[in-house]
Amino acid sequence: MTSPLAGKRTVITGASSGIGLAIAQAFAQAGSDLIIAARDAKKLDAAAETLRATGATVTAVQADLTKDADIAGLFAAAGDIDILVNNAGGNIRARTEDVTAEQWRGVMELNVTAAFLCAQAAFRGMLARKSGRIINIGSVSAKVSRRNSIAYTTSKFALEGMTRAMALDGRSHGIAVSILHPGNTESAIWQGQEELVAQEGIMPASAVARAALLMATLPAGINMLEATMLPLTMPFLGRG
Repeated sequence: MTSPLAGKRTVITGASSGIGLAIAQAFAQAGSDLIIAARDAKKLDAAAETLRATGATVTAVQADLTKDADIAGLFAAAGDIDILVNNAGGNIRARTEDVTAEQWRGVMELNVTAAFLCAQAAFRGMLARKSGRIINIGSVSAKVSRRNSIAYTTSKFALEGMTRAMALDGRSHGIAVSILHPGNTESAIWQGQEELVAQEGIMPASAVARAALLMATLPAGINMLEATMLPLTMPFLGRG
């Protein structure tokens, strides 16, 4: 049986751990060649070795996506790609009145501007081939906010708007652009918040990866524009 992503090349940002690494593992198992990117070179190299141990073809590119030159270098190294998974992102938790201009700009630079520039670079390459998929990893915070998360929430609402605009611009060129909104997902950010995890529930990153893989393997001409997934026990409407 042919692997569903055999012959496809995928760029995954923020791929050294968490959701990004889980998506890389799922896509590698599905047969895709991978170009993975992250800021931390040591963690990135470890992730690449883990993936290669499964037989995957992996190119690791250390990149700080808040730097235009690093984004250009990533896509130059990647060459022609079929899929981009825009996963890199960051967060701060602070009361609205305490958020500094520097903190605000930092979240927007990574979660919105870097995501756009990566998507734009992929989009330009896909135009010539009249095909391709861009999957943005959003958050349920793009639907319902938590307290003390104004910068993160704003960035994820912006990412959804960017997805819709790019999906519209891409559809006549055979380019599908989607957004996946995960709820609570296992990662290092939950350390020290065991009480909240016990109350709300949490998903393994592999579950999010399965959803991303479904989006990536839909037949040509079909796009799952957006999807929201969360633990069954997690508050969504009225969460706080």
